[in-house]
Amino acid sequence: MEKTKQTVPSVVPRHVAIIMDGNNRWAKKRFMPGVAGHKAGVDAVRAVIEVCAEAKVEVLTLFAFSSENWQRPAEEVSALMDLFFKALRREAKRLNDNNISLRIIGDRSRFHPELQTAMREAEAITAGANRFVLQIAANYGGQWDIAQAAQRLAREVQAGHLRPDDITPELLQTCLVTGDLPLPDLCIRTGGEHRISNFLLWQLAYTELYFSDLFWPDFKHDAMRKALADFASRQRRFGKTSEQIEAGARV
Repeated sequence: MEKTKQTVPSVVPRHVAIIMDGNNRWAKKRFMPGVAGHKAGVDAVRAVIEVCAEAKVEVLTLFAFSSENWQRPAEEVSALMDLFFKALRREAKRLNDNNISLRIIGDRSRFHPELQTAMREAEAITAGANRFVLQIAANYGGQWDIAQAAQRLAREVQAGHLRPDDITPELLQTCLVTGDLPLPDLCIRTGGEHRISNFLLWQLAYTELYFSDLFWPDFKHDAMRKALADFASRQRRFGKTSEQIEAGARV
């Protein structure tokens, strides 16, 4: 664990979302099996958590396994599930000791019942933590998230609790799996790809995007601090002009 604390940027995102890409390519470059890259990526997760907690980020959401990742080779999927299960068992107490609350978002129905139990137990162990929220997106897809929110609202309309005209973007947003948390301010993708791959599609509407050429296992403390510093240097306009933002800041 890196002990030296660095200067925290003056403007810090409340919510950081990360697409952890490049594990397989990291392993392939070293003539290792793909799962070795995923195992190495665990150290990057720890490093990023440390930097975000140090900077007083409130929420960190990590895209661990997408709904499309089931299409990968069965051997790799099996190894990923085993790694996820062991990480939940191993890390839950450590997260709680550091006052970090764990939440897992996504459709759990496809996971093995034993893994589903491990998810619930890990969340229960950390339920009282309030320093920082770590969200793991597993079997998650942005289109699935919007669809399940629409289904919830449709059931409310069917039951007579809502009228179709009552459904607003704000109401739909509360039905997303992240509906009780601030929207992401910063989304990072490692591995050199420039796309969001069905991750938090609704939530990323005005999120600042940051792309790194580093493979995920190499994205450690300094890389995360660099991303936070880049965010702090940006002007977020949300549809307004620069002049409007600057005038508002002077009031």
